[in-house]
Amino acid sequence: MNRDDLTDEFEHHRRHLRAVAYRMLGSVSEAEDAVQESWMRLTRSENAAITNLGGWLTTVVAHVSLDMLRARSSRREDYFGTWLPEPIVTLPEDETDPEREALLADSVGLALLVVLEQLAPDERLAFVLHDMFAVPFDEIAPIVGRTPAAARQLASRARRRVQGGTPAPDANPAQQRELVEAFLAASRAGDFDALLAILHPDVVLRADTGGSEQRARPTFFGAEAVAGQALGFGRQFVQYGRVALVNGASGVVIAPQNKAIAVAAFTVAEGRIIAIDVVADPGKLRGLAVDGIEGSASRSPDQAG
Repeated sequence: MNRDDLTDEFEHHRRHLRAVAYRMLGSVSEAEDAVQESWMRLTRSENAAITNLGGWLTTVVAHVSLDMLRARSSRREDYFGTWLPEPIVTLPEDETDPEREALLADSVGLALLVVLEQLAPDERLAFVLHDMFAVPFDEIAPIVGRTPAAARQLASRARRRVQGGTPAPDANPAQQRELVEAFLAASRAGDFDALLAILHPDVVLRADTGGSEQRARPTFFGAEAVAGQALGFGRQFVQYGRVALVNGASGVVIAPQNKAIAVAAFTVAEGRIIAIDVVADPGKLRGLAVDGIEGSASRSPDQAG
């Protein structure tokens, strides 16, 4: 296969590869690196002997992502506070773009990515490839160095943790937006009772401030604790909060002078807000321009590059 044909074939699979890598890594920039590495390995391979290019590339990007995940896991011990994934953000004025809508539809909620981050790297790979992309266990097994039966067990353990750790989110976009707007209104008004009415009793508020000991923030559990925190940062919402789509669900971007300082993702279940994940790590928001949504933090893993 000549170089032009090889490039065309790779571009055909790029979106899928980014989606796999983002679910494995929870990082747009790292997903881009994994996809680029898969391209480099393809150009160095005897590609004429590859009979199923899509499957070959999926295996390679999974290998690369697994290696990156293992290396990152060993470094995470020095991370203070909560680690959250890089968000994928779209402002309402961008929602008329059919391509962006399609890309965002392929994203995965931050609450699920938080649970995936708690899995062992091999478990995460088995779950992502099998449950999200229907890769058979006999193809997963060589990647993790296990038998197909052992790979099945990895995915099964991961599935139990995912099901136990993430509520089934409400899929109604209108209801999601209505609750987020009600949350903003109640925070701005300082209405504690109104907040309690829209927060699930088991709601959790997590914040990723960048991993430094000085900036680390605790996690808050329960409607009263979360409502109290909401009143504390209500002033920022009054002045700078903008409703946006965050990983496919309604959320908020806080951006004084058009510079994002925080992105809040909301998970809605049983008609109430059950999780709020606030990404305030400057490194994960660098380049997110709220007047045009450009930069690595705003790009879908199926869009960047």
